[in-house]
Amino acid sequence: MAFGRKHAVVSQEEASRYVKYEKKKGALAKSLRTQKEIWIISFLALAWVILFCYVPMAGNIIAFYQWFPGQSLANSKFVGLDNFTRFFKLPAFKTVMRNTLVISGLSLTVGFMAPIIFALLLNEIQNRLFKKVVQTISYLPYFVSWVVVASIMLFLLGTEGAINQFLMWIGFLDKPINYLSRADMFWGILTTANIWKGLGWSAIIYISAITGVDQELYQAGAVDGLGRFGKVWHITIPGILPTIVVLFILGIGGILNAGFEQQLLIGTASTQKVYEVIDTYVYKYGIQQGNYTFGTAVGLMKSIFGFFLVWLTNYISGKVLDLRIF
Repeated sequence: MAFGRKHAVVSQEEASRYVKYEKKKGALAKSLRTQKEIWIISFLALAWVILFCYVPMAGNIIAFYQWFPGQSLANSKFVGLDNFTRFFKLPAFKTVMRNTLVISGLSLTVGFMAPIIFALLLNEIQNRLFKKVVQTISYLPYFVSWVVVASIMLFLLGTEGAINQFLMWIGFLDKPINYLSRADMFWGILTTANIWKGLGWSAIIYISAITGVDQELYQAGAVDGLGRFGKVWHITIPGILPTIVVLFILGIGGILNAGFEQQLLIGTASTQKVYEVIDTYVYKYGIQQGNYTFGTAVGLMKSIFGFFLVWLTNYISGKVLDLRIF
């Protein structure tokens, strides 16, 4: 009898799982039939991601070989981790890592906070028309290429630039200063340019998160005597905190991506010691000199390190704030 009861219980569990499976399959079939346009678009997007993002990942295998363009991989020598260790033995390794971490650190602190502050300030504007104008203008720099941005910076900060001309006109300077050639100013200039270019675009998601905060909380805060700053501090910021945490975790994964175009366009020979980052160094040492296996190894190393940092930050966030992305 006991065996029979146990067998019956197992059979009921299997039947329950089968019913749930059939319901899910029926719901999927109904969704495919009634929402076929959305599924077609989704499959096209998924095919694009697989074709252009995942299939090329197979090429990372050359990071473990001594391979040259046109040579068969079967005829290439397997070198293991030699291409990875070569990066750590480079004479400029310490300088390159320092510049990468400093520039990324400024982006993760000053550059990360700027869109949040901008979104909070924009949310406090009462005039709807003025708010839309400011928001639209803030988007525009994002669509400007770094070539144009470098030209603008040269126009403003060059020896014959507008800032030098103005400071000399008011008597603040006796002779012009080439700000773009000052190594002590480069990190600040680059961070300012990055913030200016991405401020409005990065603030979009925070503005959307702010609009999702329950308006009744603001009414309750007003009843409790909270002012505008108090509402922002006790209601708005806690309301968008999950969004902030998620974007910060994702940003941690790109800590070794300190930029590429802006350094090559804005940097000069006199600022090379402070602008040379991993990507620019690999481009010069790996791509231009034909060391493709070295460049692939560094790129793979950056991806693995970034994934580990995302996992670690996500784990710490889950333990401390009970907020995580996976």
